[in-house]
Amino acid sequence: MRRIVAGLLGMLAVMACGSSEARPRALRLISASYLYEIQPDEAPPHARERVSFRIRVTDRKTHQLIENGEGRIFASDSLGRNTWDGFVYGPEVGTYHGVLSFVTSGPWALAIQFRRDTLHRVERIDWLQDVLNEKPSPTP
Repeated sequence: MRRIVAGLLGMLAVMACGSSEARPRALRLISASYLYEIQPDEAPPHARERVSFRIRVTDRKTHQLIENGEGRIFASDSLGRNTWDGFVYGPEVGTYHGVLSFVTSGPWALAIQFRRDTLHRVERIDWLQDVLNEKPSPTP
């Protein structure tokens, strides 16, 4: 009887874990005034694929989410190819969205520029991202 109960509890524990699909881990970066949590929908990204980024911005001192700020996400590779997108706010409080499309594989330098409003200065954070080769086409 104990084995049956233990087996059922084990099955329930496995089912409670949810989906087996792993989400990319969020990148957490800090500027002078803000904390950023950057969540791509795919990491590492593949060349020639649209990659959506969800950026959550928090005030560094008060830990309050920043609403209705303005900013952009952009990237460059070593050969001077660029991609960028302006932030779209919401629907989650303090969350901004941007989409990039990397045209080549290899290392890319990414950056975010952000400000709370027009009375505050623009702050920038930078990081490096490897971009994988493009995915093979499903049709021959």
